[in-house]
Parts: sequence; structure tokens; C-alpha cells
Amino acid sequence: MSVSTQVHQAYEKQYENNQKAWREIGAQQKALNIIELTDGLPFKKVLEVGAGDGSILQVLSKHNFAEALYAVEISSSALQQIHQRNLPQLRQATLFDGYTLPFEDQEFDLVILSHVLEHVEFERKLLRELLRVAKYQIIEVPKDYRFGVDKKVSHFLSYGHINMYTPSSLRFLLQSEGYTIVKQKIATYSQKTYQYMSAGAKSDLFKRMKANLLYYSKKFLVSLPSHKVRDHFANTITVLTTSGKGGVKIF
Repeated sequence: MSVSTQVHQAYEKQYENNQKAWREIGAQQKALNIIELTDGLPFKKVLEVGAGDGSILQVLSKHNFAEALYAVEISSSALQQIHQRNLPQLRQATLFDGYTLPFEDQEFDLVILSHVLEHVEFERKLLRELLRVAKYQIIEVPKDYRFGVDKKVSHFLSYGHINMYTPSSLRFLLQSEGYTIVKQKIATYSQKTYQYMSAGAKSDLFKRMKANLLYYSKKFLVSLPSHKVRDHFANTITVLTTSGKGGVKIF
């Protein structure tokens, strides 16, 4: 099985556009989420699946996150961007078919899947491969689901989001595939992300003030002890899972 021709064509030249600044901003928080959830776990060999242009790998490299970093991508333009970064820990970055990982069982200490699963046509096929190649997995998805999401199909499809998740639906999906959830983080986007979404690369004081207000409001709501409120206003769901049986669920 491999990604459809439609999907491959959609992403083949995606990383040739001018969205580098946006990706760099998002990568900062994504990488920090990974570092936070894996605190105390030493990694020698780490794989990122759907690594995009390597923005997350670059942040992890600067933090000396692992001795050796690996990446797979379906987009040749993305791979070109990764190689141009000249990351000192990067050992290999290659194309793959979107589902079958060209590695041995349990070859890695950790596999990362950050903001990829929402784009995947056959989620469970890929999830089984992640479980096969690594002892630990970090999976992050946007919390796109809202009431009436079916009224915004065109909006989400415009940037390739074909799957919607809530914290509970993501946990159900992973647990039903044999994952043990060790830790999770339900959070908002970073302040810089809100500012960029509101004002773009331009410095617009009013828009930035509005973005800051939205950011702090949502950060407060997500910090409340009510799971229902937190899960409704969150932007991202990040989980650390394991293929072993010793995971402790922390919610």
C-alpha cells in the first residue's frame, strides 16, 4: 500500500512555497512538546515520520535530543529542504511510500509523528508501523474537531486535514491499536503562532494585540481543571506512548 497519486501530487511540491517562516514558528512548540513529554528518557536513535522540511528535527538537533536522527517523507521537495539544513545528528533522510517504514522491528528508541496523522488516508496502517519500529512514540495532532465541523469541510480540506480528533478519540484510536499511553499534553498554540496567524509576517500592532488577547484567553481556559473546557478550547493533543506493557496512564 502507498499513498494515492492525488495525495502524492498534493505534497510533492508543497515545500517549494514560501511558508518557511510559518513552519519554523510551529516547529518550535512542537519540538518543545516532544522534549517535555520525553524528559528523562535517553534516546540514541530517533526517527521522524513525515518530517516535512526538517524544522522540528533542527530544533531537536540544537537541543542534542538524540545521538542519531532519521527522517522519512513522501515529498522530494521536503527532503531537499532537510538535507540543506546539514544537521549534525542526521544520519538518513529518505523517501517512503507513506505507510511502510523501511526499517527493522524495534530499530529505533523513539518515532515521532507530528501533525501528520490528520493527513493520512489509512491511519491504522501507519500506526501499526510506528508501533513496530520503535519502543516509544510521540504523536501530535491538531484538535480541529468542533461542533458543526461538517459545515467547514472545504476549509479543512484546503490544507489537507482529512481526519478530525479530540483528546478522547485520539486515545481510543491509539489504545485500540495496542498503544499504551504514558503521558499526554493538551495545549494551545504558542503565542508566536497566534501572532503569525493574526498578522502574518507584518508588524500590525492592533492585530498583534488581538492575537495576544486570544492566546492568553485560551491559555487560561485550557488551564482550568474541567476536562470538558480544556478539551474544547485546546489546539493540540500530544501523547507519549509505548509498545511495551508497562506504561502508566497520566491524564
